[in-house]
Amino acid sequence: MTGPREILIIKLSAIGDVVHALPFLDVLGRRFPEAHIDWIVEDAAYPIVEGHPRLRRILVSHRKHWLTARPWRRGSAGLAAEAVRFVRELRARTYDLVVDLQGLLKSGILAGICRGRRKVGMSGSREGARAFLTERPVPVDYEQHAIERYLQVAEYLGCRVAQWSGRIPLPDGVGAAVEPLIEAESRERPLVAVNPMARWDTKLWDPNGFVEVARRLQEEMQCRVVFTGSGLDRRMLEDLNSRLKRPALNLAGRTTLKELAYLYSRCAVLLTTDTGPMHIAAAMGCPVVALFGPTAPWRTGPYGAGHRVVRVDIECAPCFKKACEHLTCMRSITVDAVVEAVESVLEAGATDSTNRLEGEI
Repeated sequence: MTGPREILIIKLSAIGDVVHALPFLDVLGRRFPEAHIDWIVEDAAYPIVEGHPRLRRILVSHRKHWLTARPWRRGSAGLAAEAVRFVRELRARTYDLVVDLQGLLKSGILAGICRGRRKVGMSGSREGARAFLTERPVPVDYEQHAIERYLQVAEYLGCRVAQWSGRIPLPDGVGAAVEPLIEAESRERPLVAVNPMARWDTKLWDPNGFVEVARRLQEEMQCRVVFTGSGLDRRMLEDLNSRLKRPALNLAGRTTLKELAYLYSRCAVLLTTDTGPMHIAAAMGCPVVALFGPTAPWRTGPYGAGHRVVRVDIECAPCFKKACEHLTCMRSITVDAVVEAVESVLEAGATDSTNRLEGEI
């Protein structure tokens, strides 16, 4: 039986979720090597799939900008025209297979708009997304990791998932801007990245805790510390940095996503909250120490061997709440526990990263 020749993947956001879908893309490409595979992604996560060798075409959705279009606002006509061009481009081909890995109304609408003979999605889809499918949703287990859920869909499609690559593709020369910043001392001392920020307030740890951990990394373990984050985080990280006797390198807002992926590939460990950079680092083979509170690491933690999750086992966690009055789960994490986790990862050294970059299930 001939396999699909035209395939569309719909996985729009967020950054970590798109990273989790890369193994699915890889096994799909291995199973159907002659197929042309397209991917719809939102603009913020576009760099994660940009340049991927298994993709023919990437359709970038600027949905958030298009929704702001109002006839009376300047520039709205241009946004509306851009959205129309996107829809026309989406409908320019008839796909043999459309896979909605998002499972929300925004992705379901796109699945409904595109021309597709088979439209497949997962159980647990929300906001009516399953109404746009042509087949019964693929049953998946939401208590296992997101990567494994997506691979369950791949198995349903006839793919072997014993081996896969989840690495983010990097263009030649991507390290040119980063290497001069880290090269001076990183060869002599372990380079440790610290990413203290997160979108949810409930995922944040005490800033003073990060300062104390960074200080101990520098003074007790002779590490070189680099802070990472977005441009919006830069002022906060400058404040943290000012409290250190030996200022760390602050790259918040100074790297693209591709450069950040390259940076993490050069680090001995990343210390982070539960956020997108955690998944970027894991995909690039960088061991991760992740602080978890309101979310479930077995669902969305750093995937693979060599990582450490620091969390406190309390009755109300995980609650998946974005607001909380007491924040006990994060406030109960101690500096000593975090330092011990980082130290254990550093002592393990350059462990075999095969299970992170080329997975084995």
